[in-house]
Amino acid sequence: MTIDQQIKQFLAAPAFGVVGASTNPDKYGNKILRCYQQNDYPVIPVHPSETQVEGVDCVASVADLPEGVSSISIITPPKVTEKVVEQAAAKGIRNIWMQPGAESPAAVKYCEDQGLNVIADGSCLLVVLHYHEH
Repeated sequence: MTIDQQIKQFLAAPAFGVVGASTNPDKYGNKILRCYQQNDYPVIPVHPSETQVEGVDCVASVADLPEGVSSISIITPPKVTEKVVEQAAAKGIRNIWMQPGAESPAAVKYCEDQGLNVIADGSCLLVVLHYHEH
């Protein structure tokens, strides 16, 4: 698949998870969540200790995401990303978008070995979906 086809498949999901969601509006984990909201995509933040981000109830881990979430954006340090992709594969999530800075060669290889649709080429959801500050 081309990167455009991969992105199209990623965005076709019925719902999305944001792993590394943040309550800080200056952090990418917050901007990514708001970008989904700006584009009217159903989105669920994943954060181990927050209860809500941008008015949306959080789940503590990838394993806690509801059925229907088949795509996740990852905004975590690379070592955390490596654990997140394993959780995602175990959960049956087939589309993984590692935001710039979250990628790790081991995590990308794991996704490829699992046959997942992995976007980790430096593409940014904020650019693709035309994110804008309020």
